[in-house]
Amino acid sequence: MDNIIIIGSSSHAKVVIDLIEQEGKYHIVGLFEPTLEDYGQDLGYKVYHNAEDLPLLVQQLDLKGVIVAIGDNFVRSKVVQDIQLLCPKLAFVSSIHPRATIGKNVSIGEGTVILAGVTINTCSQVGRFCILNTHSSLDHDSVMEDYSSLAPGVCTGGKCRIGHHSAINIGATLVNTMNIGEHCIIGAGSTVLHNIESYKIAYGTPAKAISSRKPGDKYL
Repeated sequence: MDNIIIIGSSSHAKVVIDLIEQEGKYHIVGLFEPTLEDYGQDLGYKVYHNAEDLPLLVQQLDLKGVIVAIGDNFVRSKVVQDIQLLCPKLAFVSSIHPRATIGKNVSIGEGTVILAGVTINTCSQVGRFCILNTHSSLDHDSVMEDYSSLAPGVCTGGKCRIGHHSAINIGATLVNTMNIGEHCIIGAGSTVLHNIESYKIAYGTPAKAISSRKPGDKYL
């Protein structure tokens, strides 16, 4: 198996460790935490911290790729950019849990994480560096743009579009053909019956935009 390192060491990294071990395609040789934080979620793997050491680690550990295990969509995108500058030839790998269901003619971009119980139905497109969390569902002909995410239990109807960097939170539902703009947050348990413009936070049933937000505003 090819050696990889996981970028990040918080709770989401712990979930990704289990995912990669379950999938059995890659050998984890450690975690790389881009901050100096000690999250204590390493599950026994060595944690590296110095960003400038990453190019050296690629050689020393014979790394074939990395996977970015950071839950915040905006932070994940910034970390990916930093890694690309440090190691422009280093590959970003995707991981799909063996208990996920992937339909026919589905495309999945690099760096995307698909967890247990996820269903992606036919002719859907999942972009780069997305997260589809436990038991979320993306129905037929839907699109998730780069760096977007579905939290556990999210359900979309068919022909939905989720803009880049947008996060659909736990248990939210999108009816058919909904369009969620970029950098949006849909609150937990919400039901989206109308399109949501970019840079909005929307909650409720039916979901309504209650405020605006800027790229990088915290939501986790």
